[in-house]
Amino acid sequence: MHIAVIGTGIVGACSAAWLQRDGHQITFVDPLEPGEACSFGNAGSLSPSACLPVGMPGMWRKVPKWLLDPLGPLTVRTGYLPRVLPWLVQMLRHSTPQEVTRIATALQTLLRPIFDCYGPLLDHAQANELVRRTGCLYVYSSREAAAQWKWGMDLRRSLGVNLVDVEREALEELEPDLKGQFRFGILAPDNGSTLDPSQLVKALVRQALRDGARHDHRSVTGFEREGRRVTGLRLDSGEPLAVDGVVIAAGAWSGALAAQLGDRVPLETQRGYHVTVRSSNLKLRHTVMASEANLMINPMAMGLRLAGTVEFAGLRPAPNYERAQALLRQGLRLFPHLDTSEVTQWMGHRPCMPDSLPVIDRSRGADNAWMAFGHGHMGMCMGATTGREVAHLVAGRATQVDLAPFRASRFR
Repeated sequence: MHIAVIGTGIVGACSAAWLQRDGHQITFVDPLEPGEACSFGNAGSLSPSACLPVGMPGMWRKVPKWLLDPLGPLTVRTGYLPRVLPWLVQMLRHSTPQEVTRIATALQTLLRPIFDCYGPLLDHAQANELVRRTGCLYVYSSREAAAQWKWGMDLRRSLGVNLVDVEREALEELEPDLKGQFRFGILAPDNGSTLDPSQLVKALVRQALRDGARHDHRSVTGFEREGRRVTGLRLDSGEPLAVDGVVIAAGAWSGALAAQLGDRVPLETQRGYHVTVRSSNLKLRHTVMASEANLMINPMAMGLRLAGTVEFAGLRPAPNYERAQALLRQGLRLFPHLDTSEVTQWMGHRPCMPDSLPVIDRSRGADNAWMAFGHGHMGMCMGATTGREVAHLVAGRATQVDLAPFRASRFR
């Protein structure tokens, strides 16, 4: 079939790559170049351990304080609260221990095969050098401080995640630059990361184009249909694009497109910020999660990336780069000797569902339309597995992951 993949982020790129393995003709439809939206700013983690949702037990106690701090880990722009409040209430409803256990169990099914699903795509695109498997360190000021996250770590372990306690001396041997700031750590040795998430997406799309795909740089405004089939995409200029099927993988812009085909889902944009310290003098070998600061630290090809905040403001308002500067200040508190003479900053739109589970499903209103969006903070982690499962759905094969938890209908 000729399948249009709407979106050239990591989920769209992986979906297209897996679909091509089944022999389908692909047209990417996206006004942006590959890897230039949310995937560009990803923290780069490829983590089988990242199975916990955003909403965790007890979070409701912290949210009011966070909302009062415009530079805190979670904030809502003035005027946007009435719109996002129902979404936040849904998120908190999914933060009970029972719900978190259910959600983490489902997420683990997408995360466990990360490297098995990326492997054939990276081999084919000759891009293996963009991925490393050096592990992730969760670090804390003390073993006592780490107890605050014990419930979540125990849940990870119960789901088969390999986690190893690291005492202070061993921690400083693993990462000398952590000396003096962290006295206890937990190593996830099976985790990995990408040296450059944008280049990873570009490499996959570049290979897809070499294999015969096309890239239409227009925006999708709607669908042409005959009965229960999509026959074409209406675009913002020129003639419609005739297709035999469509995959909606447009990130935070997917909700309106899915709604046109009958699937109304509570997709929200969590505006994420990062700073990348290009002049970094740190010699970190692992991805580091400083849990008490809610800061992800990843050494990348272009420098040291610091990420970790959430802002609700919708798709239109300009970025508030004070939030990026707050991340840099956090980094300097943890690493006072960090060279910050050359820094870049970024804001992007993470596509998030209130239960932290993506939508991977066939469209309700069209037999030849499929949805793959809402991966939140973990698009890079779950993109390859999602792409494999999308290919199974398109082919009518049994999926390798139980997709029931990811159905769009769970919100009806």
